[in-house]
Amino acid sequence: MKTIGFIGCGNMGSAIVGGILQADIADKEHVIASVHSNSSRDRIEQELGIKATLSNAEVAKAADILFLAVKPNMFAQVIPEIKDVVSAETIIVSIAAGQTIEGIEEAFGGDIKLVRSMPNTPALVGEAMSAVVPNNNILEDDLSEVMAIFESFGEAEVVSEKLMDAVVGVSGSSPAYVYMFIEAMADAAVADGMPRSQAYKFAAQSVLGSAKMVLQTGRQPGELKDAVCSPGGTTIEAVAKLEELGFRGTIMAGQRACSNKSREMSKR
Repeated sequence: MKTIGFIGCGNMGSAIVGGILQADIADKEHVIASVHSNSSRDRIEQELGIKATLSNAEVAKAADILFLAVKPNMFAQVIPEIKDVVSAETIIVSIAAGQTIEGIEEAFGGDIKLVRSMPNTPALVGEAMSAVVPNNNILEDDLSEVMAIFESFGEAEVVSEKLMDAVVGVSGSSPAYVYMFIEAMADAAVADGMPRSQAYKFAAQSVLGSAKMVLQTGRQPGELKDAVCSPGGTTIEAVAKLEELGFRGTIMAGQRACSNKSREMSKR
């Protein structure tokens, strides 16, 4: 069984570890993580049951598959600590926004096996949407192993690197927009007299069910929307008001602003 290591084990790293253990991709003895403090080490060992250490190099040396699960601005500090101890056969997986394959390869200063990825926070409940981009050194078997990991905590697809900025907008950051939408729906229900906790449940379940309809029926969102809009009814009245106020245009503008910010980060 291969050892899977994590440089950093915050919310996203912990979610990935949980998926790996639940899917029996590795057992607890074959997962190791580095953290920045004794308190974090104790918490990770207690909550996840895996070995945790303060040494990034220890994790990098032990791992057959190595996740770089730190913030993008930490790469310049972390990679010099580990690049000389990583095996040439180790599969390195980056989950950081704005860190390109070319940039990471240059930072390691050698011929490495690298996968750039972008999961999102629904990984915490096993419903992530992840994009995966292998570099030229990743073999078919390597990619299969990596995909199995990402699919252990949600859905994953291989994309071209040129689409990663779009991925950041449509899935990486989009949970925030969805939470705002749910909150706004709940606020309106509260204004109409519904208790707050009940309003959140009605709004969130409606979003969940609608998303499942898109994924499971294969029908276009516009077609599903039309099916709800009876002539002269309440739904088309709401749709008309949302269109009047620029609902779709606002969502598109916000999402593209997110993607553009990702492009700026990639150029630094």
